[in-house]
Amino acid sequence: MIVAFSVAPSGNPLDAPAGTGDEASVHTAVAAAVKVVRESGLPNRTSSMFTEIEGEWDEVMDVIKRATEAVGRYGSRVSLVLKADIRPGHTGELTGKVDRLEGALDALGE
Repeated sequence: MIVAFSVAPSGNPLDAPAGTGDEASVHTAVAAAVKVVRESGLPNRTSSMFTEIEGEWDEVMDVIKRATEAVGRYGSRVSLVLKADIRPGHTGELTGKVDRLEGALDALGE
């Protein structure tokens, strides 16, 4: 399966009172999530809005859970958006789908 997800904190960290200057920026929190994904060893790719990860259901969801928990340290609330392509028996689709798209564009003369 491939899951594209986006995770971001909001609110102040529970241990940082508002206005103290201890609030972390969103990109720092997102970096913590992406670090978890990259250290997982699963195929992944990060763009400006989503991180994609490929693997079996349980391993992908475990990584997403840990990435969400990492972001949770930067706010009192976490927003998680995900989209999944569940296709049993297929691997290498993180790049395979893009390769097929590029081939279709070439066939159209683009």
